[in-house]
Amino acid sequence: MTTNRSIFVNLPVKDLDRSVEFFTALGFEFNPEFTNEVATCMIIDENIFAMLLSESFFSDFIPGRRIADASDTTEVLVALFLNDREEVDEMIRNAVAAGGTKFREIEEFQGMYGGAFQDLDGHIWEIGHMGQAATSADAEGNEDE
Repeated sequence: MTTNRSIFVNLPVKDLDRSVEFFTALGFEFNPEFTNEVATCMIIDENIFAMLLSESFFSDFIPGRRIADASDTTEVLVALFLNDREEVDEMIRNAVAAGGTKFREIEEFQGMYGGAFQDLDGHIWEIGHMGQAATSADAEGNEDE
């Protein structure tokens, strides 16, 4: 069965222009067809996107509920795995240089390498690389199922 699935992670932001500048500094691009004064579509990969929505626009999707203050509470961890360790180091370095904060130092665990940063609104982005050992162990584990 073939599917053409996509994922859109919707994140509320306090200042859309600043958020676009921040993520542009990390190397992301945006789809102008889905961008206006209250929202933008950040392209993560071919079928993976982050919709950065002004808080007022985001509120329209959650009637009667409050927006979590990501600098104080955590509702979601966005995990993004990249091609190699150098890309991980560069993205975290660029995030901090662009005004984000380091959330977790780089670690190595069972063939995985990564750390985390918080964006301008406090959303936590886990950035990692899964080495050959981790992918081999995962494949071996799946054979038993």
